[in-house]
Amino acid sequence: MQFPMGILRSLYYLTIFAVSSMFMATVLASDPLSDALLSFESEIIDDSNSLNDWIVPSGVNSSGKILACSWTGVKCSQDSSKIVGLDLSKKNLRGSLSGKQFNLFVDLVDLNLSHNSLSDKLPAGISSLTNLKSLDISRNNFSGHFPSGFSKFQNLVVLDAFSNSFSGPLPADISEIQSLKVLNFAGSYFRGPIPSEYGSFKNLEFIHLAGNSLSGNIPPDLGKLKTLSHMEIGYNRYEGGIPWQFGNMSELKYLDIADANLYGSIPKQICNLTKLESLFLFSNQLTGLIPWEFSNILPLKSMDLSDNLLFGQIPDSFSELKNLRLLSLMYNNLDGFVPEGIAKLPQLDTLLLWNNNFSGSLPQDLGRYSKVKYVDVSTNKFVGSIPTDICSGGELMKLILFSNNFTEGLYPSLSNCSSLVRVRLEDNSFSGDISLKFSNLPDLSYLDLSRNRFTGGIPTDIDQASGLQYFNMSNNPALGGIIPLKTWSLPLLENFSVVSCSISGNIPPFQHCKSLSVIELSTNKFSGIVPESISNCKELVSIDLANNNLAGPIPLEMAKLPAIGIIDMSRNSFSGPIPAEFGNSSTLKLLNVSYNDIWGLIPPQRTFRLMDRSAFFGNLKLCGAPLRPCHHENVIPNGLDVGSRRTQKLAWILIICAAIVLFITTAVFGILYFKRGSKGQWKMVAFRGLPQFNAKDVLRSFNSVEVLEEVPAMPDSICKVVLPTGITVSVKKIEWEPKRMEIVLQFLHRMGNARHSNLTRLLGICYNSRLAYLLYDYLPNGNLSEKTRMKRDWPTKYKMVIGIARGLCFLHHDCYPAIPHGNLKASNIMFDENMEPRLVEYGLKSIVQLTCPLPAKITKETGKFGTSKKEELYMDIYNFGEIILEVLTNGRLVNAASSIHNTPKEILIREITNENDIDSSNSFKEEIKRVLDVALLCTTSRPSMEDALKMLSGLKPQTNGNGS
Repeated sequence: MQFPMGILRSLYYLTIFAVSSMFMATVLASDPLSDALLSFESEIIDDSNSLNDWIVPSGVNSSGKILACSWTGVKCSQDSSKIVGLDLSKKNLRGSLSGKQFNLFVDLVDLNLSHNSLSDKLPAGISSLTNLKSLDISRNNFSGHFPSGFSKFQNLVVLDAFSNSFSGPLPADISEIQSLKVLNFAGSYFRGPIPSEYGSFKNLEFIHLAGNSLSGNIPPDLGKLKTLSHMEIGYNRYEGGIPWQFGNMSELKYLDIADANLYGSIPKQICNLTKLESLFLFSNQLTGLIPWEFSNILPLKSMDLSDNLLFGQIPDSFSELKNLRLLSLMYNNLDGFVPEGIAKLPQLDTLLLWNNNFSGSLPQDLGRYSKVKYVDVSTNKFVGSIPTDICSGGELMKLILFSNNFTEGLYPSLSNCSSLVRVRLEDNSFSGDISLKFSNLPDLSYLDLSRNRFTGGIPTDIDQASGLQYFNMSNNPALGGIIPLKTWSLPLLENFSVVSCSISGNIPPFQHCKSLSVIELSTNKFSGIVPESISNCKELVSIDLANNNLAGPIPLEMAKLPAIGIIDMSRNSFSGPIPAEFGNSSTLKLLNVSYNDIWGLIPPQRTFRLMDRSAFFGNLKLCGAPLRPCHHENVIPNGLDVGSRRTQKLAWILIICAAIVLFITTAVFGILYFKRGSKGQWKMVAFRGLPQFNAKDVLRSFNSVEVLEEVPAMPDSICKVVLPTGITVSVKKIEWEPKRMEIVLQFLHRMGNARHSNLTRLLGICYNSRLAYLLYDYLPNGNLSEKTRMKRDWPTKYKMVIGIARGLCFLHHDCYPAIPHGNLKASNIMFDENMEPRLVEYGLKSIVQLTCPLPAKITKETGKFGTSKKEELYMDIYNFGEIILEVLTNGRLVNAASSIHNTPKEILIREITNENDIDSSNSFKEEIKRVLDVALLCTTSRPSMEDALKMLSGLKPQTNGNGS
């Protein structure tokens, strides 16, 4: 007896699933496709119970129809005889797929598994879904090589594999799918070159390969993609330049090849892309002039050529780009004047030119013909005044002009600019009154007018700027006036700095100062006492009162401030003892009372013993560590020693004799040393945390050295070494010329004494006259670059960002002078045994520059002719913003700061909350918004790291990591 094949197939599947039903609480369906879906469900983990309706009650008869048609995510034909769509996106599914069920779904047209946590290899069985038109597996964790066999998908229109962990080469056979319009392989670990076959697509409109590890030359064949409108292939490590053939992609509207290691000039053929709207070529090593032919691309809305090595001037022809909204040319070697025609572009809202060599005045029509929102021309050589109409459009939010030679005043340009949020005009030659009406600036949060020539005092209505968080007027020597009485009542004010401003009068009472964390009033003419109401400033971390005419006792209330870290009261007329309560402060790092009339015993706690002696100089009646010991039998209550004059004379005679003997001994040994020669003699410096080894102990340990990694940007390799006591350290070798040794050692001593829980400790230096081995903590838990794509909950990510910020803030603000990191990136953030982030490689760029007697040549690493410390600090802050974006997006946005500023913030927040599995009701959503705001600020306005950390730490109370 013969049976039709369809009946045999049904009997087969019924038999298989009947066995499985012994272990399931539900009864299986009577049709193979529903049974296959139940089998599929049994392979995955449904944490949210999203597929709870995938059940079949006992006794149900399908009557030829597919029972699964009513299940979540399943779409059937009208007669319920075929499954044509399966949408399981955002269902919080995880696990791996076998793919054994796929061969049954021959009619499937759409398959969407995106926004889940599916892992392991994408099963080869997926190639049996030959009728698919759309396959979306984006935002999962599929790994391994992408399966072959996709050339059979002759109906496929969309292939989206964005943000997974695929490795190996890009699949070349994809190019045989002539129906394909969307191809997205971005955000994985694909390696090797882009297949030249990708130039053979006939209907492709969208290609996204960014954020992989692709290398080799970009194939010129991609220029044959005549239908392509969107290309993103940046954030890879290519060789060579931009193929001139790209100018043949006549339909292209969006081109992004940012951060791709490109070099050479920008081919003029790119200017043939007359439909192009967005061009992103930032963070490469492109050189040469900016082609004037860009004016041919009339639809162009966004152009970002920043962070390259371009030189010359902005072409006058840019005045033809009437649709241009974003122009970013920052961090190049451009010079000359900014063309007046730029100011007449009717759509321009963002102009970013910082860190070039531009000169002359800003176009005086800037803001008259367009509603500019963001202007940053800092660190150039501009002169003249702020354009009168810069705020006439009513939308100017950020005006960043620092480190130029601007003159004149703020009136009338900014006097009524109510849209302002962030203003940085420091380090110029502005003068006159501060003609800002603070009552009309409700959104102003950051104002820095320091290092100018303003006069007329602080405006009395400053307390009306209700959103003000940061205010800096320091180094305006003729400012004068007083601090307005209600200044401290600003509800959000965190930083108030008026150093060296000739301000006089009393310090106003601190009636309301709930957010204030930094007060800097040094080098003025303040008199009177420190108000006792300073006890209200519970968030105060640092106060600088040095170089004034203040008097009275040291306020006991300051010792009880819960967050206080630094107090500088030097060079005033304070008197009396140091209150013993300061010794009980767990946060205090420095109390500088030098050159006052302080007497008695310095509190004996360890906090004071660790302070530098100079913090107590100039107080003749003060004793105790770190100054001379107090002789209690000869100390009267004011601390004055009463030893006899004869004893004092004898002591001076002994001291002078000892000094003479020491001098002679040193001279003799010095002569013998130089006669013998110092070449080859090894010395050892051990910092806190390393036992007192000698150089021989350390060198003997180098007999078995394990190389950990090669660091191309640095002199030599980092090695793992086990010292005699069993301590494991990482070792880095640097070389120097003998005449540079002392200056490098001075810098290394500063690094060795820097201690913070988010820095990798420099434990010691083993050196001779020509080279040194730097001994660091060994951190075995990998770096952030390796772990970015790992799924983490939001609190873990937030803690990580805070840790990185703290370490960088310590280098910038707690080290004197500041130490730029110089090479901040994800791979230079390691994890300790508790998975706390620690910065590595900090300061090494400065060391490399110190070992070079001549200025470095022009390179991408050193900037122009060696970058200044200020520029290095700015780049640290910019790179920190990039790292935040990388953490927020699980590695999707790598070096993407310039490109995302053209993306609406609402879209960014939606994408980031989705990637972090945060729904609209989740309490973490507001925190994510705040952290994103900090990232955007760091990559545009470059706040100080101190300010960035305050903004981040404002989300939750944070403990101090210093001193570990």
